Amino acid sequence: MAVTMNFNVGVLGHVDSGKTSLARALSTVASTASFDKNPQSKERGITLDLGFSSFNVEAPAHLKEKNGKLEKLQYTLVDCPGHASLIRTIIGGARIIDMMMLVVDVTKGMQTQTAECLVIGEILCDKMIVVLNKVDMLPEAKQQTAIDRMTKKILKTLENTVFAGSPVIPVSAKPGGPEAPDTGAVGVDVLIDALKSFTYIPERDASGPCIFAVDHCFSIRGQGTVMTGTMLSGTIAVNDTVEIPSMKVQKKVKSMQMFRKPIDKASQGDRLGVCVTQFDPKQLERGLICTPNTLPTILGGIVRVTRIPYFRGSIATKAKFHISVGYETVMGKATFFGCYGDDLNPKATFDFSQDYVYCDELIAANSNSLESEDVKVPTSHYAILELERPVTCAEKSFVIGSKLDTDIHSNVCRLAFHGQLLQTFLDPKYTESVLPQVRVYKDKCKEGIVERKNDDYSVICRGLFKKESKIDAFVGMKVTLSTGEQGSIEGGFGQSGKFKVRIPEGLSDAAQAALASKGKKGKGKGGSDEAGAAAAPTESILLFVHFRRYIYDPDKRMQQT
Repeated sequence: MAVTMNFNVGVLGHVDSGKTSLARALSTVASTASFDKNPQSKERGITLDLGFSSFNVEAPAHLKEKNGKLEKLQYTLVDCPGHASLIRTIIGGARIIDMMMLVVDVTKGMQTQTAECLVIGEILCDKMIVVLNKVDMLPEAKQQTAIDRMTKKILKTLENTVFAGSPVIPVSAKPGGPEAPDTGAVGVDVLIDALKSFTYIPERDASGPCIFAVDHCFSIRGQGTVMTGTMLSGTIAVNDTVEIPSMKVQKKVKSMQMFRKPIDKASQGDRLGVCVTQFDPKQLERGLICTPNTLPTILGGIVRVTRIPYFRGSIATKAKFHISVGYETVMGKATFFGCYGDDLNPKATFDFSQDYVYCDELIAANSNSLESEDVKVPTSHYAILELERPVTCAEKSFVIGSKLDTDIHSNVCRLAFHGQLLQTFLDPKYTESVLPQVRVYKDKCKEGIVERKNDDYSVICRGLFKKESKIDAFVGMKVTLSTGEQGSIEGGFGQSGKFKVRIPEGLSDAAQAALASKGKKGKGKGGSDEAGAAAAPTESILLFVHFRRYIYDPDKRMQQT
């Protein structure tokens, strides 16, 4: 039986770079949501939502070699909006693509949102074709020179990304501009050949629960409510029962179509429409449906994170970010921490038994700002995200942290970090039930002063504790003197907060001499302390206590390693 493989291609780029015109030029079959059906899109001349369209080609030889039954390729084009304020939609669209087409206006080059789309693409896929659009807008005599110059600039930009060496294809999707009569696109055949040569067989997993990303929802009188979207995992079939977690309802699948053709079953990666028993489509708009009881509604979670190198601002702990997870973007607070020498192959789950160091901010290990500083940066970074409102998503969902409130006209990348959700917080009291299990510590050091020698193996110290402190809790803690000796706190001495330190190896000659000298000067000529106070000061011997404090420990205990 001949097989047709669906392959999702994201069409991303800056606003007005010609993405929709390119998708229209490539496509022969359009779905309900394609080609700017949104009335606002037509009025404003930009794409406001994800558009989907498709076209079919013969499967290339390199794919037929891997699957002898494969005859056709169906390219589903995901036309993502380019306007800066719609970055949430781009993130949602990028989650479902197998390959990316980055559309660049050849007359303007790489712009701010072009770069942000490049960042999203680099995070979520590893194959890309750059389309230099609007080449017809260049003076004919200088056209090739301008194309060569722009191609060289783009390839230079891509050198340090996963897209290094990607093909750059010049086209004119709508010669003469949007108002000109349709005279046919130029260069599209070359682009299709490039697409075919770059297409691979994506990993599709039909096992596991059904998770279906809905991007449009509408009613058909007498039939039911139709949801169009993309299968993220598992399979879905006619007569299945699916859950709409955001509405807390279950619905029966009545029928399904894939680009206007009825189907009985669909699996991961497929683009389709699903008709279920009637409900108000305004209650869903966009979101996820799934096998019942599959998707949790989370209040936060632990994410293994990576800083996006193009973000120039500080990514500080306790700062608020726009957190994109599942198909939603909500405000959330991030607390960053890390560990040293972690396995380069990240684990799928979070290790609660490991110790992690608290980070004031998220800094890349190869940051130039650290070159002249003696700063040890964790090799792996994590974040505890606390969301301002609940979000429904899969347990291992992809996460992007952004500063979307940055001025859209400023020439800066607003995407700060990305990662994968390792642990979800479902309990409304997670700060009491889960966070105390997370072993995030701060290294601390308290300083005191050695007041006098008690004997050759002990000293009396002050400055660590207040008069009312319960010193018994600190008995046995290790200390280090500035003269090199190591010892431990033996107990309190008197009622003023002083304490005794035992030095098992005994005081060094230098320490004994310094304390003896201090004692003599402290007495002065007449043996009085007042006289000694006026004498030249003797350098004190300091005492240091190094310890860790675990930030989520409800008892705020000091612990030494």
